[in-house]
Amino acid sequence: MRRLGVNRPDRIIIAHLGNGVSITAVKDGQSIDTSMGLTPTGGVIMGTRCGDLDPGILLYLMREKNFDAAGLEEVVDHRSGLLGISGIDSDMRRLHEVSASDPNARLAIQMFCYSIRKQVAAMTAALEGVDLLIFTGGIGEHDAKVRAEICDGLACLGISLDLVRNRSSESAINQSTSRCLVWVLPSQEDAQIAVQTWELA
Repeated sequence: MRRLGVNRPDRIIIAHLGNGVSITAVKDGQSIDTSMGLTPTGGVIMGTRCGDLDPGILLYLMREKNFDAAGLEEVVDHRSGLLGISGIDSDMRRLHEVSASDPNARLAIQMFCYSIRKQVAAMTAALEGVDLLIFTGGIGEHDAKVRAEICDGLACLGISLDLVRNRSSESAINQSTSRCLVWVLPSQEDAQIAVQTWELA
């Protein structure tokens, strides 16, 4: 938000896509909602985290599979998400490499993109519209295929990508006719951590 400056749009959705994933709705410069809950496990599908799931699944695992708290934590935090669905890897690059021949890798990518589309749509409702969608994080910044698949399912919101710009990861990747701006911005997480540490110190 600091990098967008004072002339930023009023309604922004930030899709931070990496091994961890969060979708955040920003209105008038302030976060009003985010996909993560009490812990980073909630929200959308991530590299090894399950994202939101039916609490009944946890009860089933406790009752039928004799999972204790430590076992549940291990499953939902470290053995779910892209890794759990594909059975191969949590790294999106590896899943792309084998997706042509492995249906589970394709399924993991599809479920990942689908879960993000749903959350972007939900944040659009929370904002009562969206002016700017930002992709950031390792996947968000570098994976044109994922960005395209996510946005293909958001055409109902008037979002359309320029495929050439999307492949080159230019800052603005939307078509001129898109009702919503779509940008790719480096997350600069280390710089933000340094700023917050300096402010605390």
